[in-house]
Amino acid sequence: MPARMRVRLTTLLAALWLASSAAVANPARDSERNALRDFLDATINRASSFEDRFDAEVWLVDMSARLSPFVEDPDARLALLETVHFYARQSDLPPELVLAVIQVESHFDRFAISRVGAQGLMQVMPFWKDEIGRPDDNLTDMHTNLSYGCRILEFYLQQENGRLATALARYNGSAGSRVYTDKVENAWRRHWRTAPLNWQ
Repeated sequence: MPARMRVRLTTLLAALWLASSAAVANPARDSERNALRDFLDATINRASSFEDRFDAEVWLVDMSARLSPFVEDPDARLALLETVHFYARQSDLPPELVLAVIQVESHFDRFAISRVGAQGLMQVMPFWKDEIGRPDDNLTDMHTNLSYGCRILEFYLQQENGRLATALARYNGSAGSRVYTDKVENAWRRHWRTAPLNWQ
């Protein structure tokens, strides 16, 4: 690696370490539930991640600074951001959108449990573990929760032909309402926006 690139990467890594200072509802229709179960079962282990190390570190530095009001520990921020990016990219989702969903759903508390029993960062309903034959999965585990949550949102985006507003409402179990979508959009605009998203 050229010396200049090493210096840039070292600077970015240093900045990263110093940058510290609603639930997924049970689908109403059996056919939809069956389709989502099959989708989760088929895609839960797909793999992908950052394509370029330099781009990765630029993104991590930027997002770490944005995440610092929610997650105090720099190591925890880095681990969360790397994991969000990994599972978002697996599901063809903007990682910044996933961060906005997590902010609204759990406020970055991986042990959050809703009044209807949804669990973890993306508030996934536990029945999905049995539906896809993985009853021992731990939904408070960051990797497990993000894998499920991103796949479920990916499924609804496919069902809604890419319409983000209606896909988010279905993810939250509030189809026909913009309240949840508006909350996620507001979080995205205030904290996570890096590139345009179509919120229609």
